[in-house]
Amino acid sequence: MNSIGLDVLMSEVRAIAPVRPVGRVIAIKSGTITVAGLSDVAALGDLVWLNETAERPVQGEIISLSTEEALVLPNGQVDGLQIGDRVVMTPQQGVAPHSSWIGRVIDPYGNALDDGPILRGPKIYPLRGAPINPTERRGLGARLETGMKVFNTLLPLVRGQRIGLFSGSGIGKSTLLARFALGVQADVVVIALIGERGREVREFVERVLGAEGMQRSVVIAATSDTAPMVRRRCAWTAMAVAEHFRDEGKQVLLLADSVTRFADAHREIALAAGEAAGLRGYPPSTMPLITALCERAGPGTDQTGDITAVFSVLVAGSDMEEPVADTLRGVLDGHVVLDRKIAERGRFPAIDLLRSVSRSLPGAATEPENAIISSARSLLGTYDRSEMMVQAGLYTMGTDANIDAAIAAFPKLDTFITMREDVGITASFQSLAQCVGD
Repeated sequence: MNSIGLDVLMSEVRAIAPVRPVGRVIAIKSGTITVAGLSDVAALGDLVWLNETAERPVQGEIISLSTEEALVLPNGQVDGLQIGDRVVMTPQQGVAPHSSWIGRVIDPYGNALDDGPILRGPKIYPLRGAPINPTERRGLGARLETGMKVFNTLLPLVRGQRIGLFSGSGIGKSTLLARFALGVQADVVVIALIGERGREVREFVERVLGAEGMQRSVVIAATSDTAPMVRRRCAWTAMAVAEHFRDEGKQVLLLADSVTRFADAHREIALAAGEAAGLRGYPPSTMPLITALCERAGPGTDQTGDITAVFSVLVAGSDMEEPVADTLRGVLDGHVVLDRKIAERGRFPAIDLLRSVSRSLPGAATEPENAIISSARSLLGTYDRSEMMVQAGLYTMGTDANIDAAIAAFPKLDTFITMREDVGITASFQSLAQCVGD
C-alpha cells in the first residue's frame, strides 16, 4: 500500500471512536435541548447525536455549558424526543481536508453532497483555527491576472489580498464571484456557499462554474434551510480547507458568499445561548467572530502559499454603514461595491468604481500605470458630479474642458468595466489608456 493510501486508512481509523460519552435529555425548550451528564467531558462547539436510534437521527451542537448541564442546538427537527433520551457525543470538531476534494461538493462536516465517497486527510484542521503570527507573514504578493480588465487595472488584486464584495440581492454578485473562480490566477479555488438557496447550488456548480471551473475548485455548501450552526460552520470549514491547501504550498483563492449570512447564523445561535442583542440585533461576539475569520486569510509564511480571499456582503438598501459591512471595510484590503442603479441600466458587473477601492494600490502598479488609473478615476468623478446637469440638457459643450473630456470618455470607460481580458494585464492597461486618451 502506498503512503497516500496508508494516510487515508489511518485517518479513517482515527475517526472511529470505540467509546463515546453519553448524556441524557433533561429539558426540551423552544429550539434548544438541555442535557445532563456531559459537562465534565464536553466543550463548546462539540457535536452530539440526538435520537441516535431513530430512523433519522439529528445532530446538534453544544452552545452553552454549566457545571451540571449542556445546552444543545439541534440542526433539524427532533419530533419524538423525550426526557431521558440518550445524547451521544461525536469524536471530533474539526475537518480533515484531502487533495481529492478538488472537484467535489461537500457539506460543512466534510461529507460528500455529490456522488461518490469522500476521503479524510491525515491532519485535522480546527474550525476556529488561529491566524498566522503576523510577524511571520509575508507582505502582499504579485499582481494577479483576473480575466477582467477592470480588476487587472483600476481595482487590482494581488496574492494574499482580502477584498469585500458589497452588493444587494439580484445585482450580479454570484456571477461576478464565478468570474473570479474561472479567471483569477490560483492553484485551488475554495468556494463557500453559506445559506444559499438549494436550487442555486447545483446551478452554480453546473452552469455558472461548469466543468472547467470545478477542475480546480472545492465547493462547501450549506443551504438556507439548514440550521444556523450548519450555516455558520460552512464558513469555518471553507477556511480550514483553504488553510490545508495553503500549507501544501498552493496559491488558494477563497470565495465566501456571504459573510452576512454567516453573521446572521451566529446571531441566531448566540441569542439562543443567552447572549444579549446589540446593534441591529447582532450580539457583541459577532464582530470579533467576523474579524477572526477574515484574519485567517491573507499572505502565508516563507514555507506556505497564500490565501487570496473575496468575502461577499449583502447590503440591504445599499446601506454601507450596517454593522457587518462597516466591520469588513475596516478589516479588509479593499472593497468592491455593486450598485443597483447601474445594474438597472444593464451594465454588468454593476461596479460603482468611485465607491470601490483596492488597498494594493499604488504598490501593485507602476508609476505610468498609476497615472492612467488616476486619469480614469478623475474623468469618472467629473462625469459623476456633472451627470445630472448633462442629462437635463443644461450643459453646453465647450464651456468646461474637463467636463467635455469626461463626457467623451465616459461611454468608453463604462464599456471598459464590462470587458473580459484574455491577453494579460499589459493589454488591459493599453485598453484603459485608450479610453482616457493617454
